[in-house]
Amino acid sequence: MAQEIVKPEEQKKERNTKNIRYPKKYNQDNQPRRDTPFISVVIPLLNEEESLPELALQLENELKKISHNRYEVIFVDDGSNDSSYSVIKSINQRNRRFKGIRFRRNYGKSAALSAGFNSAQGMIIITMDADLQDDPAEIPNLVKKIKEGYDLVSGWKKKRRDPITKTIPSRFFNFITSVTSGVRLHDFNCGLKAYKRAVVKNLQVYGEMHRYLPALAHWQGFKVTEIPVTHHARRYGKTKFGMTRFIKGFLDLLTVLFTTRYFKRPLHFFGTIGTIVGLTGFGIDLWLTIEWFMRKTSLSNRPLALLGVALIIVGVQLVSMGLLGEMITKNSLEKSNYQISERI
Repeated sequence: MAQEIVKPEEQKKERNTKNIRYPKKYNQDNQPRRDTPFISVVIPLLNEEESLPELALQLENELKKISHNRYEVIFVDDGSNDSSYSVIKSINQRNRRFKGIRFRRNYGKSAALSAGFNSAQGMIIITMDADLQDDPAEIPNLVKKIKEGYDLVSGWKKKRRDPITKTIPSRFFNFITSVTSGVRLHDFNCGLKAYKRAVVKNLQVYGEMHRYLPALAHWQGFKVTEIPVTHHARRYGKTKFGMTRFIKGFLDLLTVLFTTRYFKRPLHFFGTIGTIVGLTGFGIDLWLTIEWFMRKTSLSNRPLALLGVALIIVGVQLVSMGLLGEMITKNSLEKSNYQISERI
């Protein structure tokens, strides 16, 4: 029998293939192994020791039915000063699918979600709050919607069980966010959401950005929708969010708009505002100049004329800032980070 001759190039290629190390939860075809969790539930929390045992039981009952025990629950303790993490450890001893991450201090919900996303191994990631206001029985509905082809499904607390001091500001916030972001959702603040794995691995969550995850995903080309979900009244403790969250949220909305929509085209942002401001000032001065020629007014005692000049100067400065931003963007050495859906 003639001996098969293997070319050196083929030998080298075979050695390289054998030396490739794939992630623990994936095989050499980069496909999920049978022991990979189908669903990961990420739950940020702060001082929720009373609600955790009941929440764990509800999650256990729901997840084992829809995932055939291929699930994991990741509690992220955001610097609690009660016994929340001790409760998490006792839950873990009973069921190893329940895991815990503990921060040394309070960093905020966005940081907790980011840590949970980094640890999640599931193909579908669910987020929810730990105060029992989000109903685990809604998880099958979220997963069903994901299977219809959506990348992110947000919950909509259509009948919200919260005091009016929270509902009215929240409605105003959701309306402003929906208009400015272009994502038509009723409830950006709902903690109950479902994501495909690719979404959470491409989102950067910090500050108060957790409120804008649907908008961030939408701007990266992912399909976003929402479904009504059941919302319960708080049974234990008190809310961890005050009115300052809306101020921080508004500032983060400006950050989101600028760093996503206008990051690669700063002239569109500064230039649009500058043009409007400059044209307003020019219109004011033009009108006053016409009146001066018609001897209907005197420019020496009209502060409005100075306002027009000031608006023109500000408009020119804003356009100049946009042009400088464009020059910096064009000469940046950083590679463009575009979301690629597939390759052939």
